[in-house]
Amino acid sequence: MTQTLFPPPELPVVPVKGETAGFPLRRIFCVGRNYAAHAAEMGAQVEREAPFYFTKSAFAYVASGETVPYAPGTGDLHYEMELAIAIGAPVFRATPAEAEQAIYGYCCALDMTRRDLQAQFKEKRLSWDLGKDFENSAVVAPITKAADFGAVAGQRIHLEVDGASRQDSHLSDMVWKVGELVSHLSHYYHLAPGDLILTGTPSGVGPVVAGNVLTGGIDGLDPIELTIAPAE
Repeated sequence: MTQTLFPPPELPVVPVKGETAGFPLRRIFCVGRNYAAHAAEMGAQVEREAPFYFTKSAFAYVASGETVPYAPGTGDLHYEMELAIAIGAPVFRATPAEAEQAIYGYCCALDMTRRDLQAQFKEKRLSWDLGKDFENSAVVAPITKAADFGAVAGQRIHLEVDGASRQDSHLSDMVWKVGELVSHLSHYYHLAPGDLILTGTPSGVGPVVAGNVLTGGIDGLDPIELTIAPAE
């Protein structure tokens, strides 16, 4: 059947540095507790047996530099600064080395979180969806091709709120490295071009209020920025 009841929405497209064509966003996977210090500040331990994940809709995407309203349904909206992996080739049941060959590029991202809702659901052992997957909750900066970025190693990752430092760490502090993450996830999904994987956040997460300007960066990647407007 080719007819639809209403026009289907177009996929969001993430800009790619140095390219006129963009990266059509298919799915967003997010890795939890991939920095030991952040796990500790959340009262948890790193899952060292295997990574674990949650997801966001592609339509949670918002481009870096935008102004978005404070999220509805929460009084405790938090930032989480992350490295994101852009998948550029099909990958299924891959080794870490094979998985790295499927990486198209990297970018800065913010995993915005309704922390109060997430905490409630954690306590009841329920899904985190309302706490994690909502409009404007996946802020994504332009992608840099993997060949231009080089190996993921000790690059600094940081975030500021109104110019004041809040998160400051290095990618070498990740528990699960990029090849390991893509490899592990590929044993549960047929990963494909357009998939984006957020790799977890360092310690220092915290709340935002209307009027805050978030800025962050990772050495070698385009920086990220988000302005929080009053709630609708």
